[in-house]
Amino acid sequence: MAKELISHGGVAQNRKARRDYFIEDTIDAGIVLTGSEVKSLRHGRCTLTEAFAQVYDGEIFLVNCHIPAYEGASHFQHEEKRKRKLLVKRKEVDQIMAAIGRKGMTVVPLGLYFNDRGLAKVQLGLAKGKNHIDRRDDIKKREWEREQSRIMRAKG
Repeated sequence: MAKELISHGGVAQNRKARRDYFIEDTIDAGIVLTGSEVKSLRHGRCTLTEAFAQVYDGEIFLVNCHIPAYEGASHFQHEEKRKRKLLVKRKEVDQIMAAIGRKGMTVVPLGLYFNDRGLAKVQLGLAKGKNHIDRRDDIKKREWEREQSRIMRAKG
């Protein structure tokens, strides 16, 4: 899915999310932005590593997403780490709220991109946290796959 974001004009990816969480489901959401935020995103400037989505009064907001100030904007600058409203269908909001209600579930942004129509979208993942043992198992699996490919290259 990360390659899917890049091919659709990906701006930012949250690589830590796939390392630290089991992603069970993904949802694409629109995001409410100001003009200077869009300009900054078009220059590929955004950080999602510490960001998360949270429900306030039945609406979902992206919290702690850092979009730096756009130098070309005069006096209409934006707050760099403000809460940004996500545009999600009511059915999906209910699904997210039910998932958060279960033990250990959270909503993390996986990537931010521009779709074919030029609208900014956030890919959200319904995730369950990994513990230390799960992360070590992933590392062992990845190393074994690398070793297999080395063996195949040496024999082939």
